[in-house]
Amino acid sequence: MTSKTPFIDTAKRVIRTEAEALTVMADQLDGSFRAAIDLLLNANGRVIVTGIGKSGHIARKIAATLASTGTPAQFVHPAEASHGDLGMVTPSDVVLAISNSGEAPELANMIAFSRRFEIPLIGITKAPKSALGRACDAILQLPDLGEACGTGVVPTTSTTLTLAMGDALAVALMEHRKFTEEHFREFHPGGKLGAKLSRVSDLMHTGAAMPLVGKDTPMADALIEISQKSLGVVGVTANDGTLAGIITDGDLRRHMDGLLSLTAADVMTTSPTTINVAALAEEAVAVMNARKITCVFAEDTNAPGKPQGILHIHDCLRVGLG
Repeated sequence: MTSKTPFIDTAKRVIRTEAEALTVMADQLDGSFRAAIDLLLNANGRVIVTGIGKSGHIARKIAATLASTGTPAQFVHPAEASHGDLGMVTPSDVVLAISNSGEAPELANMIAFSRRFEIPLIGITKAPKSALGRACDAILQLPDLGEACGTGVVPTTSTTLTLAMGDALAVALMEHRKFTEEHFREFHPGGKLGAKLSRVSDLMHTGAAMPLVGKDTPMADALIEISQKSLGVVGVTANDGTLAGIITDGDLRRHMDGLLSLTAADVMTTSPTTINVAALAEEAVAVMNARKITCVFAEDTNAPGKPQGILHIHDCLRVGLG
């Protein structure tokens, strides 16, 4: 049987080679990075990210990362740009062109267009004296350390460095703009990430969907409210509209004898657990799990004690929390 050790050794060599290159690049960052950041911050339009081949794949990811962290960005394929897509680029934009060698012929028209209309041009390349490097307003130079493949022909280290440089730009811009978790959620409403950043207010039942009765409501009517709202509980409000208590299945079982002769106030559990409408839904799940309950009423600091909605554990499970 062939030993797997050589494969592991190769994998370790590749990863360590790329990690060492990243350290070198970090140590070499200088004023050019700040110049690039200034160009990006001063742009009134979008960041047009472009590149061909493997650089093009990395460019797409950089554009997506910028766009999702508060910097409007769009990938434009350099070959398509030569056939009409240059119309997507405006004088208000800034171009971020990626080419490891700096000599990709497909970039020529994009570079010329940016120079003709005085559109700021940032280059990511290992060759500052290349065609791309000479044309740029700011150069983000990659260290020329060779590729991790060992043959020098497979883009490995160079693409890792380019991707990291793009991440560095995006995070630096994000921190400068004080891009918050709330902003991030607005750009990521779907999937697991969107679920983790959801607020109680995003998932809770409000208005007529809330199961609520007054303290003097006969239990016969309270049971109808529980059944109609299908959440297994009913909140009990005082005369001023504040939440005085809650009736759960457990409360019903404890008052089975003569239940229909009682009022909601006779059966309810007082001081029910509540949560703020602005809290993360994930926090609400933790509260419900800790208290071994399935629902929690939400209140707003602007109207303390008054129920604004109700969140059921199933609402959280439906979006992937829990």
